Amino acid sequence: MMLTINVKKTTIVKPAEKTPRQVIPLTSLDLLTRPEHHPCYYIFKNTGAHQNFFDAEVLKDALRKVLVPFYPMAGRFRSDNNGHPEIDCNEEGVLFIEAETTNVLDDLGDFAPLEKRTKKLVPTVDLSGGISSFPFLVVQVTNFKCGGVSLGFGIHHFVVDGYSAFQFMDTWADFARGRGLAIPPYFDRTLLRSGNLPQSVPNRPEYQFQAPDKNATPQNTKSHESGVKTESVMVSILRVTKEQLHMLKEKAKELYEDGNAFNYSTFEALSAHIWKCACIARATPDNEETKLSYPVSGRFSRLQPPLPDGYFGNTVFRGLSTAVVGHLKSKPLSYAANKIHETLVRMDNDYIRSTIDYVEQQSQILTARYGPHIHKSPNFAITSWVKFPTHDIDFGWGRPLHMVPGDLRFEGKAYICRNAENDGSLRITIALQSSHMKVFEELFFNDCKVSQPN
Repeated sequence: MMLTINVKKTTIVKPAEKTPRQVIPLTSLDLLTRPEHHPCYYIFKNTGAHQNFFDAEVLKDALRKVLVPFYPMAGRFRSDNNGHPEIDCNEEGVLFIEAETTNVLDDLGDFAPLEKRTKKLVPTVDLSGGISSFPFLVVQVTNFKCGGVSLGFGIHHFVVDGYSAFQFMDTWADFARGRGLAIPPYFDRTLLRSGNLPQSVPNRPEYQFQAPDKNATPQNTKSHESGVKTESVMVSILRVTKEQLHMLKEKAKELYEDGNAFNYSTFEALSAHIWKCACIARATPDNEETKLSYPVSGRFSRLQPPLPDGYFGNTVFRGLSTAVVGHLKSKPLSYAANKIHETLVRMDNDYIRSTIDYVEQQSQILTARYGPHIHKSPNFAITSWVKFPTHDIDFGWGRPLHMVPGDLRFEGKAYICRNAENDGSLRITIALQSSHMKVFEELFFNDCKVSQPN
């Protein structure tokens, strides 16, 4: 069903009090992200227990307060002497939209992040006015006829990674409930800059993909690439129970070479399964090389010394596993799982620090920027948000029914998230060409001996 939105009010929300005026240079890791606002939206069901359910004034008041400790979020970009963007902490504020619809939540079906739906529930940002013209954060609260609410937001990826984004959103929710600041944000990005650049560093193939393909096809559109018609993209949500995940991990123990079984992590086993099924569903030729990319966080214990808990910025490095398609198809799941495991083990403190050196030495850094060319067939990309508090946010009116990652415009990408019930099951939101999706689902739930839950 078509979603019809009526915008009632638009407000620029600024910090509640004076904040430091400073400039924060961006790191190479910041500049390697996609130069756009990453969209997400929460769905909240109104149980009738609260008279002021998602009151816009309560939300805006809390937002004004949270922009004081998180003052860079209220800033704008400006260009440095080299023409690269940097954060100007100038208190110009963030965008807050109040909207309503005659639709009900049931009209959203399974809440798959269709691009046409995301554009209705998350504000579209006009980037044509230059880097200083738009806010870093855009928010839209949409009231549905049934009483439910969608809270859509987009944060520019140069400013934060997923961890920092959820840290900000959770703190905003805490402020709305009258709570204080749990983890102070840390804005010194020099921690992820190279010290004294060495004369040469090893190559990093994960940052050497071919230039972006201008003909990459987003959802529900068609284009011609080398004279071949490209199909529209389909997005599906697959639920994998705790028991099914255990079965996959057991399957990944099957031996393939050295005769030694290994207990692969849930991410390694599940990602290997997705990668293998995608190659088969796409009917990728056996002699082709396929690359699986996935973000690897530099937080926690991977870097030494560890980054501060509140580090506010991008800390994501690109993990890359490579295999010949025929080997991936014919060998046991442990073959693909081991490819991923070896990559993750290799990405220790020394490797990551050397990667920073490598990226900063590249004169054309933007050619290594993340984009749809990285996960178009025969490649694939998987992002895990399992460690993020995707369903824990509470503005005082209860936890969300769903959290929807909105960035699935192109085929060959999947998000892995916790289920709303926090029962150990996971949700896989995946985008593939329409003709490949049915085959993928059959492989995932049948051929690979994982039953689709009722």
